[in-house]
Amino acid sequence: MINDGIDHGDGIDFARRRFLTNATCIVGAAGATAAAVPFVGSWSPSARAKAAGAPVKINISKIEMGQMVTFEWRGKPVYVVRRSPETIQGLNGHDEIFSDPSSLASNQPSYVNGIHRSIEGKEEFLIIVGLCTHLGCAPMFRPEVGAQDMGGDDWYGGFFCPCHGSKFDLAGRVYAGVPAPTNLDVPPHSYETNNVVVIGVDQEAS
Repeated sequence: MINDGIDHGDGIDFARRRFLTNATCIVGAAGATAAAVPFVGSWSPSARAKAAGAPVKINISKIEMGQMVTFEWRGKPVYVVRRSPETIQGLNGHDEIFSDPSSLASNQPSYVNGIHRSIEGKEEFLIIVGLCTHLGCAPMFRPEVGAQDMGGDDWYGGFFCPCHGSKFDLAGRVYAGVPAPTNLDVPPHSYETNNVVVIGVDQEAS
């Protein structure tokens, strides 16, 4: 090697250079990711916002007839049931088996019908808080009509709370003679489109 006093790069620490280059790339990528997080997060409420009561949008287009799907709002389960025309028609009559058949003493918005307990024109979907009004257990979905363990001829499908035996129909109305004092609660809700429901925002008067 000729020693001409000029640094030809022989003393460069290439391992150190690679480390510094890689570290710079990693930091840059992390910065870009951090900048993107607030934008992505703005599309949906944070867990804290949900717990505080922020509205929650749900898509009901995939719910099949007779199916129940559970969503979360304010840390509570919200049951959404898609009911057939026959089920809706079957809610009429037999008031004697319910404690509050017209929902006069139950917690629900004023724009919700007291019998089918949904917004007028949207009877197909039942939207209720899935917590028993006795001690807050989560009732089980029992849609089969005439189930012998549910009361046979007096069972038109609904919800059964396994904790203390409270029963509700497919409008969330409580049966008479069970521990639960009132019908299942109906949360404030509105339809943004035919397929999107906003839980936590009241329906505007038409």
